[in-house]
Amino acid sequence: MSDEEKVEKIVAAAYVCFTKHGLRRTTMADIASEAGMSRPAVYQYVANKQEAFQLMADWLLSETLKDFQAALDGEGSPTERLSAALTIKLDLTLRVWRESPHAEELLGSTATLPADLLKKYDEALLDSLTAAVTSDFPDADAREFAELLLALVHGLEAESTDPKIPIRRLHQGVTLLVSGLNSQSKESQ
Repeated sequence: MSDEEKVEKIVAAAYVCFTKHGLRRTTMADIASEAGMSRPAVYQYVANKQEAFQLMADWLLSETLKDFQAALDGEGSPTERLSAALTIKLDLTLRVWRESPHAEELLGSTATLPADLLKKYDEALLDSLTAAVTSDFPDADAREFAELLLALVHGLEAESTDPKIPIRRLHQGVTLLVSGLNSQSKESQ
């Protein structure tokens, strides 16, 4: 097994352990056991539990970015593509809420993800959205509109009681915002 495959195993195991036990209660022994590796073998790739958490978060954010961009590049109307991409971003948070009784701990301030990791993720989302909006609506203030879309998602991420509600509201919000942008574009012509 290659080093890359071992790291992927550790990341997958870390996700299972953190969602099952939470950040505080998960041990390196838990991660090693879930990965089917010895603790010394795991320590060759991650120095401690916090590093395992950060590695897992980086992987989740990277995968989400790939899927987000694929949705923006996909088929459909601007509303459909924007809605699909933003659903992918929203679903990352909802997935943790669905899969873990420790979601508040994992997503909250106690998780202590590096600020640069989250900033890089947010900037990549914003840049991708801005490019998509610019492509579909050349006369729009694309950056402002992209920021508004992300603000909508951030607000909906706090709604965790029923995962269908935030997704439904996201689709409604994107539809209304794009409709408004289309109206504004027609008025300026």
